[in-house]
Amino acid sequence: MSIGFIGLGVMGEPMCRNLARKSGRAVVGYDVAPAPLERLRAQGVTAARDIAALARDCDTVFLSLPGGNELETVCGILLGAARAGQTVVDLGTSPVRLTRALAQGFAARGAAYADAPVARTREAAEHGTLSVMVGADDAIFAAIRPLLACFAAEVTQCGAVGAGQIAKLMNNMVLFQTVVALGEALAVARGAGADGRTLFETLTKGSADSFALRNHGLKAIIGDDFPTRAFSTEYALKDLAYALDLAEETGIAVPGARNAERLLKAAAARGFGAHYWPVVSKLIGEAAP
Repeated sequence: MSIGFIGLGVMGEPMCRNLARKSGRAVVGYDVAPAPLERLRAQGVTAARDIAALARDCDTVFLSLPGGNELETVCGILLGAARAGQTVVDLGTSPVRLTRALAQGFAARGAAYADAPVARTREAAEHGTLSVMVGADDAIFAAIRPLLACFAAEVTQCGAVGAGQIAKLMNNMVLFQTVVALGEALAVARGAGADGRTLFETLTKGSADSFALRNHGLKAIIGDDFPTRAFSTEYALKDLAYALDLAEETGIAVPGARNAERLLKAAAARGFGAHYWPVVSKLIGEAAP
């Protein structure tokens, strides 16, 4: 049967395109916006009339949605059409508690549910080199792994349902704090008379090297490039809120993450909510002498 793909935004559209190109199976897409479906038609993707129709026609359904609210709404519809043998895979970043509750709901209908949030950039989604963190039992992981490999270079089984979201939330929590640290280092270095690009390029040769430094630091922060239609400050705040909720549930204090949240909220208040989230570094720089 066909593969369904719901949510054809910044990341969803290229993932769906790679599935259509590489999976060897028919792909049915759905989005509230018509433009991505028009573009994907050239790759053989068929547009579904609505979510319920897509669910009836597809045995595996991928979801790439903005957040937990949208996920809950869409899964409410999918649950009404769920059947034995069907698998729903959430590729977005979602709350762990909601993920586990949805898995129970689909299991009651005989269907399977897996969380498989993706990491890296839109460019990686285009090239099929994303990293996917999967929460699923062994059988479901084995079934969906070849499909995930159509748009990912790394597919990691992190544990049972919910474990993929835990890994992704911690990934983002660490990333946000790392970019704050880069912003602080840049502000101090510039305040002391050093060149920012030279600093960051030098750091890539030492123990401070990281994905965040090479991508968010050298490409966005040094280039002063914080476009819209990228992973925005508002999205970063959403993901960080899920991570902070998880920290509260486990009783762990996370002052570094709370500081990142404070700065991201300040960036949003300054009108940068729709801009690529490393824009938070601009606020740190303004506070430097």
